[in-house]
Amino acid sequence: MKIFTLAEHRDGKLNRATWEAIVAGQRLAAHLNGSVSAVLLGRDVRGLAEELAAKRLREVLVVEDERLAEYTPDGYTAALSEVIRREAPAFVLMSHTYQARDFAPKLAAALGKALISDCLGYRVDDGTVIYTRPIFQGKIHADVRFADDPPYLVTFQAGAFRADEVEAASEPVPIRAISLDLRQVPIRTRPLEVFREAKQAVDLSSAERIVAVGRGIKSEENLALIRRLAEVLNAEIGASRPVCDSGWLPMDRQIGSSGQTVSPKLYLAIGISGAIQHVVGMKGSRTIVAINKDPEAPIFDIADYGIVGDLFEIVPALIKALEQLKE
Repeated sequence: MKIFTLAEHRDGKLNRATWEAIVAGQRLAAHLNGSVSAVLLGRDVRGLAEELAAKRLREVLVVEDERLAEYTPDGYTAALSEVIRREAPAFVLMSHTYQARDFAPKLAAALGKALISDCLGYRVDDGTVIYTRPIFQGKIHADVRFADDPPYLVTFQAGAFRADEVEAASEPVPIRAISLDLRQVPIRTRPLEVFREAKQAVDLSSAERIVAVGRGIKSEENLALIRRLAEVLNAEIGASRPVCDSGWLPMDRQIGSSGQTVSPKLYLAIGISGAIQHVVGMKGSRTIVAINKDPEAPIFDIADYGIVGDLFEIVPALIKALEQLKE
């Protein structure tokens, strides 16, 4: 059973979403006794192909063409649809990035297939893959499956799988070039400069350290304490939904099923109870440290380290200790 994952890149570098998609493919291949390969589109991408070939894959499929030198939905759809028709994979996995959101629906339409997008994870029941995805702005999680024949197109939220868990190969896997004639493909749109939606918008999914705050902070004025801690740790600030709903922090700082999904090296949860809506957005973090005065708070169930106590006593002491370490 063939499983394909799409490798995304920009400015000559593979992004973290690529490794997350490969981890998803490696795990699905293990569950279904299949094989996973990476598909790389672009021009002059031999170096990226060799980087991919160092991972535990069946092979790396490379399509190089002048029309793929930069991402366009027309070019990517034309190339991928032809590769999928020729190679007949059972699954095509992608990370739910802005790029995938742009072209994946078009690719599904070109193939006449369904797309299950924005998934948080999957499970296998009697050989059938069941995907979990949020609906109604993350208020409900739905289990869905495909009702038609392969190929099955799936996108996973950023952070649904940990990029640092990608398995390496014992030796480089084959790199196979696929020749396509894209000269007749109409490229109707071209990307302009990359920009953020708003001046203060932040991509928490790329942060290595996050200090997240919940309703235990009590008031907006007390956020100054969290900002001091984040500054000492050189970390981004995240929040649970109640904090953002109260207007204490902008919505782009919200983590959880109706916010961003993250998987940093360090996740410090301060005054966060650990509701499932929040946990699904950060459970992939490498190390989770929780501070909460309630010893029964659910956040402690997934924390690697937990401190039961008053955050207004613990956080200042933590800041002082960290500052002393920096001296």
